[in-house]
Amino acid sequence: MEKADVGLIGLAVMGQNLALNINDHGFRLAVFNRTTSKVDDFINGAASGTAIIGTHSIEEFVSTLESPRRILLMVKAGKVVDHFIELLLPHLETGDIIMDGGNSLYKDTTRRVKSLEALGIIYLGTGISGGEEGARNGPSIMPGGNKKGWPHVKGILQSISAKVDGEPCCGWIGEQGAGHYVKMVHNGIEYGDMQLICEAYQFLREGLSLSVDEIADIFSQWNEGELNSYLIEITSHILRVKDTDGEPLVDKILDTAGQKGTGKWTAINSLELGIPLTLIGEAVFARFLSALKSERVKASKVLSGPDATFEYSAADKENYITAVKEALYASKIISYTQGYMLMREAANEYKWNLNYGGIALMWRGGCIIRSRFLESIKQAYSKNPELESLLLDDFFQQAIAATQNGWRKTVSRAIESGIPVPGFAAALTFYDGYRMASVPANLLQAQRDYFGAHTFERIDKPRGQFFHHEWANEG
Repeated sequence: MEKADVGLIGLAVMGQNLALNINDHGFRLAVFNRTTSKVDDFINGAASGTAIIGTHSIEEFVSTLESPRRILLMVKAGKVVDHFIELLLPHLETGDIIMDGGNSLYKDTTRRVKSLEALGIIYLGTGISGGEEGARNGPSIMPGGNKKGWPHVKGILQSISAKVDGEPCCGWIGEQGAGHYVKMVHNGIEYGDMQLICEAYQFLREGLSLSVDEIADIFSQWNEGELNSYLIEITSHILRVKDTDGEPLVDKILDTAGQKGTGKWTAINSLELGIPLTLIGEAVFARFLSALKSERVKASKVLSGPDATFEYSAADKENYITAVKEALYASKIISYTQGYMLMREAANEYKWNLNYGGIALMWRGGCIIRSRFLESIKQAYSKNPELESLLLDDFFQQAIAATQNGWRKTVSRAIESGIPVPGFAAALTFYDGYRMASVPANLLQAQRDYFGAHTFERIDKPRGQFFHHEWANEG
């Protein structure tokens, strides 16, 4: 029997769609699933008529693969990944390749790369974004790990990835856990983008009292300009869907948000590396707050605040809509600015050589945060690969200058009206802090020195010299 070019383990929705995608691109594929009935269901169902090989044991699965064996794991992150690695190892040979296409924590990937390299097995942490649609028609793929494996899988991964202007949305990210790290940051930015869109929606709905249909039209219009993106597009679609009674389906959905942890990991890592990832952090916290549904219902009956709906003239309506659009765009710039700051610090910390412009190209198609906006990020890093912050690039400076009045108007009006905008406000506060040559950390350092003798540096002395003052004896 002709052997398979690649094997895939895990036939949940993502695994099945990736399998069909791989098959469509002319690669012979073998599949396995822990619940083997899923293999039969897949082969006799969605994969019927394809050349995909169904297998019913790890031994059979491995035996169908051409050497060096290329195996893609599409299983739940964590212990399940380690379990399948242990099942595979007795049947693998030196030079065989395992790719983890799930949302694994980058630290786990780094550990697996090192431990498997000692056994002669090549391990690749391969971030895949795009959901069900992307998996089937072309996702964004972010491979990293043991670079020895890249030449053996490059053709497959780039073939099945999304394409923009003929370029695959897949390229080598870096060593160790770099691929899964970049996917983690991608997901953190995704959290931020979704939170910002929700805040824009709430402001338009509660502040301006616009109907869901009106807001759907607004998002459709925004998608024609600089805010063009997958998330804006699907939001306009979501808002048009009606329930069986003709009312917007979105109004029937319980307002408690779920998450799978990658946004939280991004926020935690920002604390570990000392990067002010304020917007993404607020997006994670907003999901936590949404989960406190019963408490919020109780609080709504006893805690007072202003009326969210405010009066405005017909002439003001378009001005407010424009202001919200500008707040959304400016805050989106801050979200990516912070995400790229985090990746830059991670590259320094973990000794990775990340191609920041290349990462933007990988995110232009297939993934959840794909947008027109990413081309401007690519251009910024093409002009200056050592760019410290997107806010120091001319394009983004001009974009913020053009939108910040509307941004400030939206945040201040929301605060006055009691409409929560944690993403907009965190982004604006970060921007104002970042543009300040001096911040009140001098007072903070004095406080630390007062109660703990933590010392401080002086502006009239060379950096690196530290001083202590006996504050209690004066003042």
